[in-house]
Amino acid sequence: MSRILSFSVDNAFADDLEKMVRDTGYRNRSLYLRDASIHFSDSKLRGELNEMDSDVKITGTLVIYYQHEVEHRLLDLRHSKLMTVQSYHHNCLPTSHMCVDTMQIDANAGDLRTAISELRNISGVDRVGFTLAPIRNSGCC
Repeated sequence: MSRILSFSVDNAFADDLEKMVRDTGYRNRSLYLRDASIHFSDSKLRGELNEMDSDVKITGTLVIYYQHEVEHRLLDLRHSKLMTVQSYHHNCLPTSHMCVDTMQIDANAGDLRTAISELRNISGVDRVGFTLAPIRNSGCC
């Protein structure tokens, strides 16, 4: 069941909002505002990775773009005690002349910060990103 919520904004904000919705590919304002609200709330409640207490347990997706010759270093990371890798995917990107690995991980925030810092300091690693999984109170799992 859906509920309609409404709020007032000035014309400039309304125009900016329409542009954000369109530019991000959302079908409508409602879906955009729902996701933005969830992200904002989650960020306010848990904070960003760099601000979290070191012992906070988190889960999310680690994405690493790199040159093929450093793949063995990532193997070491996947088997380290810094994180638990729930799933792993490797893909070669011939057009970009690099590889990308995605890992769904569980870790303590401090250990993940350490792992990301180590990855960023490896020659041949082009980019490292982490997306924190949102917290849900109910759902499929």
